[in-house]
Amino acid sequence: MQELDLLLQRWMDRDFEGAGAGRRQAFARLLELPDPELARLLLAGGRSDDPELQGLLDGIRASPAP
Repeated sequence: MQELDLLLQRWMDRDFEGAGAGRRQAFARLLELPDPELARLLLAGGRSDDPELQGLLDGIRASPAP
């Protein structure tokens, strides 16, 4: 899904380099989720039970558009 790709790429471009190991591992786990689950979490405002993933999701959604 193009919308997901844009959100994830924007976070990669702006935040990945400065992210700590835990945040990078959370991002890798996020990428393992199926697209419908990613869409629910990122586009539909869904919540994760995993606090690390939820913090990452909040950061991705808060990244300003270019």
